[in-house]
Amino acid sequence: MRCSFIYVVASYPKLKIIGNHCILLILTRFSYKIEEIQEDIYMAQLYYRYSTMNAGKSIELIKVAYNYEERGKHVMTLVPAVDNRFGIGVITSRIGLQREAMVIHEDTNVFELFLRENAKQKIDCVLIDECQFLKKHHVQELVEIVDSMDVPVLAYGLKNDFMNELFEGSYYMLVYADKIEEIKTICWCGRKATMVARIVDGKIIKQGEQVMVGGNDMYVSLCRKHYNDGRLGKEK
Repeated sequence: MRCSFIYVVASYPKLKIIGNHCILLILTRFSYKIEEIQEDIYMAQLYYRYSTMNAGKSIELIKVAYNYEERGKHVMTLVPAVDNRFGIGVITSRIGLQREAMVIHEDTNVFELFLRENAKQKIDCVLIDECQFLKKHHVQELVEIVDSMDVPVLAYGLKNDFMNELFEGSYYMLVYADKIEEIKTICWCGRKATMVARIVDGKIIKQGEQVMVGGNDMYVSLCRKHYNDGRLGKEK
């Protein structure tokens, strides 16, 4: 215990020890630092991180990739071919940051793709954007990467579509994921946004093709109350 205490004090030389209160402060800051470091260390599990639109999913993926690569690790980034808003094989955050990614087509075997890339250089983490567009077999192949290759897989995407139904990829991520985490954002009213509304001619529509790729011009995140009553703002 004494060695640990000396290490903590040395880490914060400007802090003065004033009885037990200062010791508790130092230990609290030390614990926070440990938690901060561990945020970027992932066990070999399948992580499903979901949210509504404009919650920062893509920027979170890009950040995780950067943190791995900063430590000399190699990541494989993937995106379904259907997401072509900014070009094929490009992950783009709404603040403008981009990252190239390998494309998953409907008939792609993701496990075999991983094996080919892993043979070239060891892959330490797999990251997938827009995972709601995956097929059942894709999710099962991600599970195989985790269980057979002992590599963490982090998948980011929507959970519900504009009709408040699950996408195929979302459904099977909920079935197979080891850890499910919500990335939160808010409705215009300040409540947590849990719904994605499709907008046509300034009005919410709740029927149509499930997959219709679009951005802020077509979709908006709302709380359940305003999704149901169709209000898009205070004056509307």
